[in-house]
Amino acid sequence: MTIILALVIFSILVIVHEGGHYLAAKRAGIKVEEFAIGMGPALWQVKKGETIYSLRAFPLGGFNRMAGMEGPDLDDPRGFNRQPVLARMGVIGAGSGMNFLLALFLFILVFMVLGIPADINIIGRVEPGMPAALAGLQPGDKILQVNDTPVNTWRDMVDLIYKHPEEKITLVIERDGRQQQINLTTARDPQTGVGLIGIGPTWERQGFWRSIVLGTRQAIEITRLIILSLVEMVTGKVAAEVVGPVGIVQLVGQAAAFGLANVLNFMAVLSLDLGIINLLPVPALDGSRLVFLGLEAVRGRPINPEKENFIHLIGFAILMGLLILITYKDLIRIFS
Repeated sequence: MTIILALVIFSILVIVHEGGHYLAAKRAGIKVEEFAIGMGPALWQVKKGETIYSLRAFPLGGFNRMAGMEGPDLDDPRGFNRQPVLARMGVIGAGSGMNFLLALFLFILVFMVLGIPADINIIGRVEPGMPAALAGLQPGDKILQVNDTPVNTWRDMVDLIYKHPEEKITLVIERDGRQQQINLTTARDPQTGVGLIGIGPTWERQGFWRSIVLGTRQAIEITRLIILSLVEMVTGKVAAEVVGPVGIVQLVGQAAAFGLANVLNFMAVLSLDLGIINLLPVPALDGSRLVFLGLEAVRGRPINPEKENFIHLIGFAILMGLLILITYKDLIRIFS
């Protein structure tokens, strides 16, 4: 199920990204010869109008094959290369633009439909197999006291539980108007070392306008953090931590364990990642094509198409090599 969910997320992100290029190209009057999801040999395809729509064997990536980008159709009057520089920049940048819009939509959706964790000491979720479930705690229970300390907020309660990893604690709860005492032994978080009992907070839905404000703020903040992380990795301030498709599948599984809101938030972060990374000036990515178009605008004439395509080909080969290396490291990390 985790693999299926990851493939669904990958597919949506690719469809949205390539759909941005496709819609911008159609709007500019450019002939789109093929709209493909995935890479490799075609598993299914159908032609509608002048465009072939295809599903490829490997569900990683996708592409729009437009007239005038390479090959024998460079003289096509509706070719990509025949459009003004600004129109071509719009087509190239539209993919990342759609990824940003998708992330914003998902953040707003989470706030409006699922809500945000409420800072009240009422249990909203109990994880199966964890100490809370084994001790009989239920959603809706109100935790009044941890050991001898009264608690009034979720944060107060969590801070106290964090301090007692793999220790016996006593909770005073209120259920159906009656108080009772629960004794249990906490677990230890393997990554942070803090105490856990396996409960989650209740969620409060936000209004439409409030959700837009919160979603926009979250999208801006996460975009800032992604860019800051990339700068720090490039400058050597922090170690480069990159995961490939296999690592992302594992992260999807971890997000799914904590509910739909986490999956949608993770998908939104991936969409922002995809949009930002595609704008980097790396050959074969959209950012490098924007650089070439910028040079064309400054020079007043295009770069030789054969030379540009050769540079993109080299860049694509390097990216594929890096993808294989990252996937190998992901597998070693997971199985070790």
